[in-house]
This record gives sequence, structure tokens and C-alpha cells, in this order.
Amino acid sequence: MTSSAADPTAGALHVVREHPLCAETPAAQLPQPLTPAPSVYVRSNFDTPVFDAAHRITVGGAVDSPLSFPLSDLEAMRQHAVVMTLECAGNGRLGMNPVPPGEPWGFGAVSTTVWSGVPLHMILERAGVRDDAVEVLASAADHGPRDDANGEGAPADVRFQRSMPLHVAMHPDTLVATHMAGAPLTEAHGAPVRLIVPGWYGMASVKWLASLEVITTPFTGYFQRRRYVYDTGDAIEPVTTARVKSIITTPTDGSSNGREIVVRGWAWSGAGVVTRVEVGVNTGSGESWRDAELGTAASRYAWTPFSLPLVLPLPASYDASRTVTLRTRATDASGAVQPEEITWNRLGYGNNAIRSTTVHVVS
Repeated sequence: MTSSAADPTAGALHVVREHPLCAETPAAQLPQPLTPAPSVYVRSNFDTPVFDAAHRITVGGAVDSPLSFPLSDLEAMRQHAVVMTLECAGNGRLGMNPVPPGEPWGFGAVSTTVWSGVPLHMILERAGVRDDAVEVLASAADHGPRDDANGEGAPADVRFQRSMPLHVAMHPDTLVATHMAGAPLTEAHGAPVRLIVPGWYGMASVKWLASLEVITTPFTGYFQRRRYVYDTGDAIEPVTTARVKSIITTPTDGSSNGREIVVRGWAWSGAGVVTRVEVGVNTGSGESWRDAELGTAASRYAWTPFSLPLVLPLPASYDASRTVTLRTRATDASGAVQPEEITWNRLGYGNNAIRSTTVHVVS
């Protein structure tokens, strides 16, 4: 049974679609190190499923001892918390040209909060993972029709499922989560239980978790090979870790400012810690890049703060519109650098291209 009612958190969000609910964190909340819980972005592929008190999580497949346990068993196990920046793979889709089909995400489908629950490896170890295992498949309770699900253009019912390599599933910070920001999960954020996979885009953190299956061959289901893939026309590759990215939170785009400003924002990456953020300043006569100062991230998986004080040029030194364009470029420990442009892909995922913020100088 499913419910199509929008979650009450929608009042604190910028709603992209009502049913099923898809909503961004408002720009006014992005400067916060931890996103207020009601403003943590929401991505739903189907209507929200309804659970009853008898809901159980099952673990099967390539294991020695299949499991089936109630949610109360999770409460009795060792709890672990992770501060994590979670981003939808489609974040920034509207910034691509041409705009691909899919949810019309601006740039607010990203949030940072504290997730807590039981490390997934503890559950898998109880079940006993066989030596021939290669992936763990997570199946959600939500499902619905998709026109292209059977490859022939006819509708078919699809359940949301995603897999991850065994080493990712066994990582100590991969969670079967029951709480967000110190409170039980809301329906919109996956209650009563979901996965949290640090460093990966949000599709891996499967909401409304129903079952886990340890598998011996790579999963090839709908949301692994037809959606949440980079499809350039020449190759198809599943979306996995979050690409290196940065955003300016202050000053805001289109704002008016005095000559003395401080550029602030966040940078993050699923492939390693952020090691550098550069700020580009362009008054119309060319762009110069300067290194920002990096602050301390709340965790290895949370966005890193950066700041750079600037004294903007005198009005006489640029055009009569008195506009300055600011851009940021992040680098992570793997050596990955934000690109000027991304390789366009058919479904609009992974847009980490450098963005511009324009400000007006009023004195």
C-alpha cells in the first residue's frame, strides 16, 4: 500500500514536484554547516510506502544464515552516527545545455546532516557472507510503473533497487539508518529505515528499506542500468561516488554589496577530502584566481567550508553595470578538479561544472 500525501517538511523546502515529493533545500539554508532537518532535500521516485508494526528486514542470497528481524532488533545493536553531505545525482540538471529529461533540479538537491543507525557490516556478518559474494542489493518498499521498464516501451511495475560493491557495504560507516539529526526518520526521508552510503550520490542511500540480498554477479536492474547511469551515447556507466564540487553561499547571486566582501561556501567530494578551493574574480576585463582558506569539515564525509576576503575593484575599473562575476573551483585528494563544463549525458547526472555568481557593487 502506498500514500501520495506530501510530507509536512515540504513547507521548509523548495518543492520541485508534489507527487511523488521531490524538493530542494532552500538557498537561505545552504550557509548552515548542518542543514535544518525540515530543509534536508527530498528525492522520491514513487509514492511513499506505508509500513505496519510488523515490518521486518530480510537478509538473504549468498549468506550462510538468512535473517529476518523486526526493527526493534536494530535498536538493541550498537549505534553509529555519520555526518554526511548527501547530494542527488541529478542536482544541477537545469544547469546543463540542453536540459535533459528528469526532475528539474536547480542546485539545492544537497544537504548535510547527522545520520545514525547500525553499521551494515554488523548485519551482514551475522548472516555470514559467502566467499563468492560481489555485491549487496538493497530493495526498497516503494515501486510503481515505468514505461521503459521492459525494454519494449510498455509499462511495467518497478521496485526501487540499487546495489553496491561488497567492500562498500562492509565499510564501517555504511549504515542501516533509523535516525536523522537525532530524531527518527520522517516518511519523506525514508522512515522507518534506510541505507546511508557515505561518498556516493543519494540513489545508493536506499530509502524505505525492505530487504538486503548478497549477490554473486553484478546487479543489472532498472535503476542500475537504465536510470542513475551516465549515458553519453557512446557508453553507459552506473552513477556511484559524488564528483568534486563547490558552491558559493554568500554573497548570493544577484545581490548588491559594498566593495569589501567575504566569499564563503562549501566544497565536497566522494572521492577524497577537499584540498583546495580557488575563487575566480572577473570584472569584465579578465578573470583572476585566488586560493581561498579552507576550514574544518564536520567529518570526512561532510562539506568543507571555505572563505576569501576580497576588496572589489573601484567602479571606474569595470563597466557601468558595476557587476563582478565570482566562480569557485575545488580540487580533492584524488587530484580531481571541477571542470569548466561536464560531458553532457542523456539523463542529466553528475553536473559538477564550475558555476558563476554575479554581484553588484553599490559603493
